[in-house]
Amino acid sequence: MVDRIDYKSRKRFQLWPVALLRIYTGIFFAWHGFGKISGGNFADSMNSFLTARLESSFSFYRPFIEVIVLPNSGIVATMVAWGELLIGLALVVGLATRYAAVAGAFMVANFWFAKGEPFLAGSNHDVIWLVILIVLAAIPAGRVAGLDDGLSDRMPFLR
Repeated sequence: MVDRIDYKSRKRFQLWPVALLRIYTGIFFAWHGFGKISGGNFADSMNSFLTARLESSFSFYRPFIEVIVLPNSGIVATMVAWGELLIGLALVVGLATRYAAVAGAFMVANFWFAKGEPFLAGSNHDVIWLVILIVLAAIPAGRVAGLDDGLSDRMPFLR
């Protein structure tokens, strides 16, 4: 029993960089989500941005922007802003971390597709965030200094 506890605490200590990465990513997402919610007219700025970048977006994604996003920009902007905030808060506290990381990866992939930047472009930060979120989804990031650790015994879907 003592060996198991000692092993578990050593393993957690070795994973502290994962916790820092998770918390930093969460703060980044929450900060930007809160800024979009409190800043006012995010729907108009999103609409302007997407209209300006429509020709450079990926061709497979352009119909989605034209048919779904632009006509419903108010709803989509609200979903993006609140999604960023909630994903960020979930990552900061380590609650449902894998689900939040997958949702964040999906959101960032959509940002990347709308911008249409090449994968290895120096200005393409979306790919970096996508990789970080995939890593956070693949490893038990919420089990290190997060709520997932205490709740996973009662809620196995948090493992």
